[in-house]
Amino acid sequence: MKLFDTHAHLLDEAFDADRDALIASLPEKGLTHVMEACCDEAGIDRVAEFVHRVPYFYGSAGVHPHSASEWNAGTAEHIKKALKQERMLAVGEIGLDYHYDFSPRDVQRRVLDEQLSLAGELNLPVILHDREAHGDMMDLLRAHKRSLKGIMHCFSGSYEIARECLDLGLYVAFGGALTFKNAVRPIEVAQRLPRERLLIETDCPYMTPVPFRGQRNDPSFIRLTLEKMAEVRGEDIEELADALYRNSLAVYEIAE
Repeated sequence: MKLFDTHAHLLDEAFDADRDALIASLPEKGLTHVMEACCDEAGIDRVAEFVHRVPYFYGSAGVHPHSASEWNAGTAEHIKKALKQERMLAVGEIGLDYHYDFSPRDVQRRVLDEQLSLAGELNLPVILHDREAHGDMMDLLRAHKRSLKGIMHCFSGSYEIARECLDLGLYVAFGGALTFKNAVRPIEVAQRLPRERLLIETDCPYMTPVPFRGQRNDPSFIRLTLEKMAEVRGEDIEELADALYRNSLAVYEIAE
């Protein structure tokens, strides 16, 4: 069984004490690929250097909505330069977050629009963050539908929104929240979407799945999300794992 964690944050300080040892242990736990998602301009070069050192790691470059206020005249060129490097494959993590509003909403929308345009120019997938901003998010995605491709990360919306994401050319990713007791809507969406557009992720160190909720998450816990998805879909876990692995390669355009 090959496992691809399509969204991780192993450069987070939560891993400072044991990062190298953890990474060394992942292949024996079935991890063949990990996408390290960037969140701010300061992280762009860190991610690029990090994935260069770890053969089965890949990276993204982009500015998260929390950091949208940091966007400046040179940020787009910084992202473009990083994405020319080996195994730097996506624009992200980008999007809208109206839960915390760490950046003004108009700034979030402008920066997302610029990064969607940049991804279209580079013909690269996007990694999208959408928290309590479904209406504005979908409006912006529709505006870029001609060039849009990528992932709706940590999906939390309705089945109807998920279907529109698919119609726009996106994949839909689920993490540890799928295992939570209150995961009624994510479970419904995971059950009803076609298997060929599903992905799994950890978003580690956050969103740790049951029964380890409250502890630090890491890519080895992705199997728990896989098991839950196989359970709710009534599918063989080996067959589902193979399909999700192939989906992950496809969305990031990785040749095996």
